Amino acid sequence: MIERIGTTARASKVVKHNGVAYLSGQVAEGSSIQQQTQDCLTKIDALLIEAGSSRSQILRATIWLSDMSHFEGLNVIWNAWVPDGHAPARACGEAKLARAELLVEIIIDAACD
Repeated sequence: MIERIGTTARASKVVKHNGVAYLSGQVAEGSSIQQQTQDCLTKIDALLIEAGSSRSQILRATIWLSDMSHFEGLNVIWNAWVPDGHAPARACGEAKLARAELLVEIIIDAACD
């Protein structure tokens, strides 16, 4: 069975299937990579709860940066957010994001109830 949460004509915020929650990419406003990363992770926390999951159940993270020069700033926030012993598989790369002011987009897959 497939369950969709927060569905619009274009996308769902979360799709659950076979015990995995697939979160849509999260972006945030803000002037710094740290602020945008923290805001993205706050949104992810809320979606994980809604999906019946948590940070410790994250399987994979895909992170897109508008410029790899933001990598260190991203990691400062990311490293503090990920629970000790529960680091997911992770990929991070550079991509042109949907709007020029966006510095980061984070996509999460997590085990769920």
